[in-house]
Amino acid sequence: MKDFRDKVVVITGAGSGMGRELAVKLARRGAKVAISDVDPEGLGTTERLVLEAGGDVHAQLLNVAEREAFLDYAETVATHFGSVNAVINNAGIAHNGEIETMEFKDIERIMDVDYWGVVNGTKAFLPHIIASGDGAIVNISSLFGLLSEPGQAAYNSAKFAVRGFTEALRQEMLISDHNVAVTCVHPGGIKTAIARNATASGDNDAKSAAEFFDKYLARTSASKAADIILGAVEKERARVLVGADAKLIDVGVRLVGSYYQGITARLTKWALSRT
Repeated sequence: MKDFRDKVVVITGAGSGMGRELAVKLARRGAKVAISDVDPEGLGTTERLVLEAGGDVHAQLLNVAEREAFLDYAETVATHFGSVNAVINNAGIAHNGEIETMEFKDIERIMDVDYWGVVNGTKAFLPHIIASGDGAIVNISSLFGLLSEPGQAAYNSAKFAVRGFTEALRQEMLISDHNVAVTCVHPGGIKTAIARNATASGDNDAKSAAEFFDKYLARTSASKAADIILGAVEKERARVLVGADAKLIDVGVRLVGSYYQGITARLTKWALSRT
């Protein structure tokens, strides 16, 4: 997919952040976009922005964790536009909490959206993308798909799973000679609402964690992240690191291997002592 013009691109989690930026930028490049989210107000705003950008848009409320609804959605989009060239599985949520204090339901909720949502989106649209003859699947993992962070076990689990799933999918597409490029995206700290919308368990304070993330860690704008992602798709890259922090962590983990765990634990303990 060297050019997005007249291509049909599906974007989940398009009600804000990277999803919204991707939708608007694709519309400006001449793509037809199908956008979805669980937030009706945010989705409506994105739809308006896409229309203002001159785009052809199909907007629908969707919970990516609901598999049957996702399968129906794929048929609806394919019927509406006549074909589907790409899906960007972007929808995601976060939860702060230690394994000792987290409820099973906290872990399940994150896995349902952040992992199974990606699987559902991939499986639902893959037949349509293969049939298009010129397609791409883009799955959003995370910096936390490169290393694990204490207090983020559920999110780490989902994002590592997305990475493994996506890398296997890419290899299968190469073996089958399907003209489908597969890209796994690892964003670092992006200025989006995901931290502010995160839940928490145990002694964790979701508001304080969000404020810390927004102030110290969110260094890359959603607009810049979207540009990097679309550039990677055009180049059919297998993996893209978004932000200097993601690139630095990737190099660090490669250099020190599993020793990163002790380093991260000490840094986290120090940071917690300062709050």
